[in-house]
Amino acid sequence: MDADLLESLKFEGDPLADAVISEMVATGEVDAVNLVLDELRTNDQPIPENLPPRVRQYLIETDSPPDWMDVQRVARAHEFFLDDGMHVASVLSFGAMVNCYAQPRPSRVLCLTHRLEHPHRRLSETSQFVLNLMAANPFSGGGGFVPAIQKTRLIHAAVRHFITESGQWDVAADGVPICQQDLLGALLIFSVQVVKGMRRIGVEVTEQEAEDFYHVWRVAGALLGIRADTMPDTYDEALALNDSLVEASYAASPEGILLTSGLVALYRQLMPGKAFDSIIPAMVRKVVNPEVADYLQIPDSRGWGRVVATGVKLMRVFERAEDDSVLARKVLDKAARLLLNVNVRQLSHGQSTALDVPKELADSWSIRP
Repeated sequence: MDADLLESLKFEGDPLADAVISEMVATGEVDAVNLVLDELRTNDQPIPENLPPRVRQYLIETDSPPDWMDVQRVARAHEFFLDDGMHVASVLSFGAMVNCYAQPRPSRVLCLTHRLEHPHRRLSETSQFVLNLMAANPFSGGGGFVPAIQKTRLIHAAVRHFITESGQWDVAADGVPICQQDLLGALLIFSVQVVKGMRRIGVEVTEQEAEDFYHVWRVAGALLGIRADTMPDTYDEALALNDSLVEASYAASPEGILLTSGLVALYRQLMPGKAFDSIIPAMVRKVVNPEVADYLQIPDSRGWGRVVATGVKLMRVFERAEDDSVLARKVLDKAARLLLNVNVRQLSHGQSTALDVPKELADSWSIRP
């Protein structure tokens, strides 16, 4: 991608959603609109009539996936997720979220929105987003992904508005909060970097599976308001952009270190017993790049002694295991399965909503409601 275009994306938000939020704030209708949108939960649900014209028009304009969406690729991505969803969940949990925190600007946004204190809520929201996206027919009737992503765009726009207006953000120096560059970076982290992470821990992902997985995320990116001309067409092109845009931006920051510390502490809290406490940092270090782990002060074997060293050796054994090794797959899946089961039953304690796992995924993975 042209360097000038890439730089300009720092100063561009989501004009469609930003206009909605600006009008709602100016007219004092934010709370009323929130009440109506809370009732919008499924893809095929009629758009409420009792909404301000601009909000209703926004929902109409953002209700359909792009014309270039390949239905067969989306279906294959769902089958891939049915088969390897626990590996995807492991890399998302122990890698993708950490990689997000290695980006100083998005981490600072989370700090300013007080998300440092709520790692459990961010984990739940991220998990729900991915589960909705990877359900059967996520963009058509019966699912709940489209209204969820429409609301996410409005939340992003609200964050941009209020942080910019707060006086705590220098747009000239840092661009706008949750800018097009940040959104594109997040798309790459949750798509191509997940495939990279799976391959790093020894899980085979075919080229077709990688392309399909990236494609469904690219469709989601279009619905999320990412400019179509900035999203690469293919997995290999996206991988190249990931190297030049995302991984080149990794750096240490106080906010990123705090976010990561909170996330690791949450995983320890959610895992039953103490068996996983010392292995969690080792799992993170196996999924992310070494410099990212150092930036975010993930403990290594020198700090954790022989217990973590044993955990690292175990992970190496899992890497070398044959593809048909039931034991290797079970151990790699164990942490993700524990997180999902606990997430469904307990993560919403004191929070707004529980995690809703689509039935076909819950049945396939033996997730208990």
